[in-house]
Amino acid sequence: MIFLFTANCLLITEFNMARYTGPKCRRCRKEGIPLFLKGERCETIKCPITKKKGPPGPHKKFRKKPTEYSEQLRAKQQVKRTYGVMEKQFRRYFHNAAKHKGKTGLNLLLVLEMRLDNVVKKLGFASSLAAARQVVLHKHIKVNGKTVNIPSYEVKINDKIQITNSLKENLFVKKSMEISSQKGISPWLSLDMENLTGTVIRQPVREEMAIPYNEERPKEQLIVELYSK
Repeated sequence: MIFLFTANCLLITEFNMARYTGPKCRRCRKEGIPLFLKGERCETIKCPITKKKGPPGPHKKFRKKPTEYSEQLRAKQQVKRTYGVMEKQFRRYFHNAAKHKGKTGLNLLLVLEMRLDNVVKKLGFASSLAAARQVVLHKHIKVNGKTVNIPSYEVKINDKIQITNSLKENLFVKKSMEISSQKGISPWLSLDMENLTGTVIRQPVREEMAIPYNEERPKEQLIVELYSK
């Protein structure tokens, strides 16, 4: 059976875990930056964040100036929403990152970046993270020749990610692949367009991750400060 996937499809629960199914564009406006939750639509003039200035909701002129805590909270929310994880899962990622050597914030972003659903999106197999999650959940992705249907599965260096034959002719996948080939994929990944197989060449460096890098106030450092209180 071939499934059709769209950028604004509903998120499917992963192991009965709660997922956000509300308006995606509202989240982008809340964070003040595009989170690319609707794929290529977020890069066009149709993106609401370009037409509606400021966060959603009334009484904008009465909002207080951002505090240090609010900046830390917004950084955490932006990362959570970019990678599509909930609070409990995100906290678990953070505590695991703190146990490893190196910078905790960088370890946190690295494990989020290496999630299977994020890699599927970055390879161009899906136009958005929601669509990538659905592709994985419906067992259309193989890792090293074995079907994996866990979006949070952590890929490793030299892993090969491949689309099953039943989805190779899917129109939405083809369109997503065309857009991806025009923009180019992340340098830490390689893609065989003929066989629709991607390979993890190495771990991504900070500047190659989905979260924009701010040298003065890195978002990962704000998250560490938040959880350290």
